[in-house]
Amino acid sequence: MGLFDNEDSKRFEEETIATKPIFQGKMINVDVETVKLPNGAQATREIVRHPGAVCVLALVDEKMLVVEQYRKAMSRNLVEIPAGKLEQGEDPLEAAHRELQEETGFTTKELKKIATFYSAPGFCDELLHLYVAVELEAGVANPDEDEFLDCSAITLDEAKLLIDQGRIADAKTIMAVQAWELSLIKGGF
Repeated sequence: MGLFDNEDSKRFEEETIATKPIFQGKMINVDVETVKLPNGAQATREIVRHPGAVCVLALVDEKMLVVEQYRKAMSRNLVEIPAGKLEQGEDPLEAAHRELQEETGFTTKELKKIATFYSAPGFCDELLHLYVAVELEAGVANPDEDEFLDCSAITLDEAKLLIDQGRIADAKTIMAVQAWELSLIKGGF
């Protein structure tokens, strides 16, 4: 039996004893859960509930489309791949097409899923769906009413430099850059 075999996957499971909703917002909800630990003791878990999100590694002429926007939680601008939250019951593939067009103006006939991952599983249930788009058609961006951003295209070396400078600092964009570099080594996604 290997270290990560699923045979004994429940040995660390925490049983929820009580859930107390603390905050209900437009984007997130916050719950405080009382849980029973595997050793029988009780603990408290603060959990951010998020509807999930999509993000797109969009490649045009060997460059990656990025948007720069102000992120209030960090009180500064970040450079990121196009992304956005899922609406209630929305298909992630449809949302990825929507976000790509809204933030960059580009459209594509085909998106390929690269990965699905959690943003911060220690306290948040947000699940992100990362897609790649390579055959893009230019159009007009249509950002949400409360989105102020600039779109540009950067090379892989520029993306790595922005990571080094801390201007690309979010996990989804760093993961997309790594997936892009790996695809160049492997010869495709």
